[in-house]
Amino acid sequence: MTTTQKNPPRGALRDIPGGVWALGFVSLLMDVSSEMIHALLPVYLSSVLGASMATIGLIEGVAEATASITKIFSGALSDWLGERKLLALIGYGLAACVKPVFPLAGSVAALAGARFLDRVGKGIRGAPRDALVADIAPPHLRGAAFGLRQSLDTVGAFIGPAIAIGLMWAFADNYRLVFWVAVIPAAAAVVVLALFVTEPKRDRAAAVKFPLHLDELKKLGAPYWRVVIVASVFTLARISEAFLILAARDAGLPIAATPLVLVGMNIVYALSAYPVGVLADRGGRRVLLAAGLVALVLADVALAFSNSLTGVAVGVALWGFHMGATQGLLAAMVADAAPADLRGTAFGVFNLAGGVALLLASLGAGALWDAFGPAAAFLASAVCAAAALAGIRLLPERAA
Repeated sequence: MTTTQKNPPRGALRDIPGGVWALGFVSLLMDVSSEMIHALLPVYLSSVLGASMATIGLIEGVAEATASITKIFSGALSDWLGERKLLALIGYGLAACVKPVFPLAGSVAALAGARFLDRVGKGIRGAPRDALVADIAPPHLRGAAFGLRQSLDTVGAFIGPAIAIGLMWAFADNYRLVFWVAVIPAAAAVVVLALFVTEPKRDRAAAVKFPLHLDELKKLGAPYWRVVIVASVFTLARISEAFLILAARDAGLPIAATPLVLVGMNIVYALSAYPVGVLADRGGRRVLLAAGLVALVLADVALAFSNSLTGVAVGVALWGFHMGATQGLLAAMVADAAPADLRGTAFGVFNLAGGVALLLASLGAGALWDAFGPAAAFLASAVCAAAALAGIRLLPERAA
């Protein structure tokens, strides 16, 4: 009995709380919706509406940065109010409400506005949801819990493009029809969250008064800030997946089949995220993170120097593995490092830093692509990934 308590089972799916499963399925449904749109949006913007690569990079960068900036406020608010589920519902609800704007929009500006509002919804829900996962999951299963949620999220991210492909082929490249169908799973995600996720009770008296005050940020501690710094450098290498789609198009992939890029990437992502989370709970976090960054460097090299669909496919698969090996692991590191009453704030600050880095990465990649071609954009990503790899030694094996 004593041995069991000291070494509890790690990573068994049946041991992960039902609330984490429910949050995973909420993510799955919303990602089905979002990726049905996202898989086609870069091609729609460039081929139908005539947007430049720099414009696409600007739209993607501003959208993702907006989500990340919003997360810091929603995360801090969830700590202050002690209400994480409510904020998650507001965020998912906003994203569901804005989905009909995509098929109704008829200009680059209108689509940019829709993408902006959609990412505001993502920003509102992101930090409270991640903090809710950390609140629900026991510490010894935290890596597995985040890995499971990330895997389910990513299952949605390849189901969505797969549905988009089928609809595009069946209805003669009807972009607007695909965008309308995407409204359905978004609404379903809100229903699942409302009915099947129960927020753990917290001591309201222990809630922080001013989560964004300098004194509160200092309480996050040095291990947490090291995670943020390394992750931000790494995010400079994570240019938008829109550029993967466009690289595949340039290599000869038919427009109707371009969502296959996200299908393939997210299959690898989904298959790797949960096993990596389980391994992370057992130790060796820096090694796993390093493996993910090496995969990103190799993906960039493949995408930079290959003009064939085979080479692009290799790059996309490696990109998917790097996502699976890093995203859930970084979230678990944040959860470990942050005090329980500041988890929302911690995830908010973490995502804000990442969002600023992603904005710079997407703007830079678009400008480099327009000026020097795709190879320059992907090689710049590889350089940033290598820099993050050098900083991994600053991270503890377990950040708490």
